Order: sequence, then C-alpha cells, then structure tokens
Amino acid sequence: MSVFASLVERLADLLQPLFGTSAAAAAIVLFTALVRLLVHPLSRAAARGQKARAELQPRIAELRRKHAKNPERLQRAVLELHAEEKVSPLSGCLPSLCQLPAFFLLYHLFSSSTIGGEANELLSHRLLAAPLGGRWSDALGDGGLLGGAGVVYVTLFAVVAGVAAFSYRLTKRSMAERPVLPAGDGEAVPGIGAITKVMPFMSFFTLVTVAVVPLAAALYVVTSTAWSAVERAVLHR
Repeated sequence: MSVFASLVERLADLLQPLFGTSAAAAAIVLFTALVRLLVHPLSRAAARGQKARAELQPRIAELRRKHAKNPERLQRAVLELHAEEKVSPLSGCLPSLCQLPAFFLLYHLFSSSTIGGEANELLSHRLLAAPLGGRWSDALGDGGLLGGAGVVYVTLFAVVAGVAAFSYRLTKRSMAERPVLPAGDGEAVPGIGAITKVMPFMSFFTLVTVAVVPLAAALYVVTSTAWSAVERAVLHR
C-alpha cells in the first residue's frame, strides 16, 4: 500500500503542472491506461477465443444431439473439442480477472485513513470539487446534485451511461452476428436464453459500482469501461 501510494503521489507530481489540483485524479486515469495496456494482449487473445468458440457452435450443437441422454459424456466431448481446437472456455474472463487487484488496491488505498501508520495524504486530493476518497452519498449530503461534488458524479454517470449504451449496441450486434445455436430439436440450451437477455445490459451495472465506491476507484472503473468499449469495437470489427 505504501509503495502504491508513493507511485500515485509521484505521478500526481509529474502531472500537476497540467492538471493542477486534479493531478491525482489524472494520475489514476493514467495508471488505469497503463494497466489496460498491460492486459491488452489478453484482451486480444480473448477476442480470438470468442470468435473461435462461435465457430465451434455447430459442432457443439451436434455433440449435444449425439449425447443428449448422457450429460457426462457430453461434457467430456465438449472439453475434448476445446482442447483439440486449442480454445479455452475461460479465456474471455482473464482480462477482467487480471484487473481486479488494481481495482481493489485503489479501493483500499482511498478507503484507508492511514497508510503505514501515517495519515493518508492521498485523501486530500480532489477531482475538481469532489474528494477522491468520497462517495456518491457524500456528494448528495454536500450540496446535492447541483453542488460541486454532485456535478462531478453526474458527469461520471453520464459518461458511464454513454459508454454502456455504446457497449449495448456492440453486444446486440455481436449476438446477432453469432447467434447461439439450439441444443437440438429446436430447443435452446438450458439457461442460455436468460443469459442472452441479460448480457446486453451488463455494462449498465457499472453505474451501481460508480455510486458505491470511492471516487478514485470510480475513476478506474469509468476509464477501464470506456477503454473496454473502444477495445471491443476495434477487436471485433
């Protein structure tokens, strides 16, 4: 925690001539971009894996028809098919999982009043009028929606809503181009229907995260979400 706090402070000092009192917020955005650059190779691999899994759907549907009465044999056959084609069913989760440590680090860093036995000086930093250690509920209690901190959060919510709408269109288009095939006899795979309906709306859940975490962690989420949307548009075109 002390090392990471020092890193954020150093980045903020470097950016201070450009961003003034919001330098620490800019440092978090820059840190997020660096994390996403490091994770980008995994995102490319996940995009290739998604395309490969889509191409395997007809063969998996055939396996479901063939082993409809033997679930254990079906599971083994599907795993063998993925292994044969060198496609990992979990590859799409890796980019998100690799980012979790950075998110939780920021969350704890801006939720702790002390670091290494000393006062956490990062809590004095702000994004315009909103403290980086504050939350949406704090902004509502300090001036409401039209207060300085409230306006910062409303802007973040607007950005997230715009990105979520963009991601929604991307997901709908992707699902239309690569529809999930039925398991056999025209019946859908159990549970897939519900997932298909919910998946396009997943990006909107980011609004809840932004509302409940410290502003510093919210900046990470907003930046990473926007990066993901642009990345998906490029990799899945």
